Formats: sequence, structure tokens, C-alpha cells
Amino acid sequence: QVQVVESGGGLVQPGGSLRLSCATSTSIFSFSTMGWFRQAPGKQRELVATRPRDGTPNYADSVKGRFAISRDAAKNMMYLQMNSLKPEDTAVYYCNANLSTFYYWGQGTQVTVSS
Repeated sequence: QVQVVESGGGLVQPGGSLRLSCATSTSIFSFSTMGWFRQAPGKQRELVATRPRDGTPNYADSVKGRFAISRDAAKNMMYLQMNSLKPEDTAVYYCNANLSTFYYWGQGTQVTVSS
């Protein structure tokens, strides 16, 4: 069974940086698309960034220029580098991986941006 596990969240001051990690139990190239989503309290889960297996990353307008998605195939890892963080980036961040008709989610990692 495919497993997806996020890590790297925490408390950071506005303007700071964090790097989230997503570990998978199988080769990241097994997935047609991987991505990051987030959900703030009282709001719906929203797309942050996606990376097709053979394509270029896509970003939500709210994070363009500040966030960057990357991957390390040798380690079966995907990352989300988050810079210039804002209080409105506070949310639980989820890793998502699409394999055929299945979508796998991690348990989420909390990111809190506050002074």
C-alpha cells in the first residue's frame, strides 16, 4: 500500500522560511502528479503547487514567487520550499500523490506563521 508522509512544519515568524518534506513508500515517478495542498481553519482545502511527472510545476497565484516545489527521486521525496511566509500561509499542509485512479494523502503538517 502506498504511503505518503509529510514533515517539516512548525512555527515561523512572518518573512521567514520553512521547507516541507513528503516521503513516499514507492518511487515518485510512479505518480502521474504530486502536489501540495493546504487547509486553514474554517476554510476549504486549496491547491498550493503541483508537479506533473513529466511537466513543470504549477503554483497558486497566492504563492507564486515565494514557494518552490522540488523532488529527489533517489530518496523518493518531494519538497516545498516556502520563503517570505505570511500569516495567511498558516494552515495544515498536505502532500498528495496521484497513481492511476487513486489519490494518496498524508496526515498533514501544521505551518503557523506568527510573530
